[in-house]
Amino acid sequence: MKTAAIVLAAGSGKRMYEGAEGLATGEKRVKKQYMEIGDRPILYYALKAFQDAGVDEIVLVTGAEEMDYCRDEIVKRYGLTGVSAIVAGGAERYDSVEQGLQAVRGADYVLIHDGARPCITKEVIARCMADVQEYGSAIAAMPVKDTIKKADEGGFVTETPLRSSLYQIQTPQVFRAEVMRHAYEGLHRSGVVSGVTDDAMLVETYTDTPIHLTRGDYRNIKVTTPEDLQVAALFLQSQGKI
Repeated sequence: MKTAAIVLAAGSGKRMYEGAEGLATGEKRVKKQYMEIGDRPILYYALKAFQDAGVDEIVLVTGAEEMDYCRDEIVKRYGLTGVSAIVAGGAERYDSVEQGLQAVRGADYVLIHDGARPCITKEVIARCMADVQEYGSAIAAMPVKDTIKKADEGGFVTETPLRSSLYQIQTPQVFRAEVMRHAYEGLHRSGVVSGVTDDAMLVETYTDTPIHLTRGDYRNIKVTTPEDLQVAALFLQSQGKI
């Protein structure tokens, strides 16, 4: 069994700066995946987790203009020898995943992970790998803690889904490599790409592979807002990573 991780770091991270004040004129906004926690970029922790988990190859997908930075200042600087390729992402998440998938060589299973989730653990990766071998898919998920309301465009509640049936979806999302390739073939045949927010949606829509939820970790947060940086630092510290 050969495994490959596709780590996505091509996003713009706009929500990190929504409503931001006090930036000097012309001051460069650092994309969230390159912000530092414990003197190392967020992206480093995600890549290191998959290297430590023994994944056979790691494909890093980033912006075309950031490939040299990632190679020199993250991969080489911190000895991330498990990174086998760095490729440029596309306009949307699914484009970036496809670019990463094309760089994967001979893997039976593909793990897709957000580079802005630095608190991923070897234990979650191991659970996903065990489940994908049994079910053909495994996506990290946790039961929601809060009551969820569905609302109309005017902001009025239209439905209150049963909380026990709802999960917050995380990454990694793991599939047989052939399943992911079939999903993209179906996507290109259909030409319908709107509303695709995660990899499981492609598999749900364009293959007959059922999606299995694997227990993730509430600490496996995606760093999206300034508050998340503080929370992620606490979690990484509790894991002994900083």
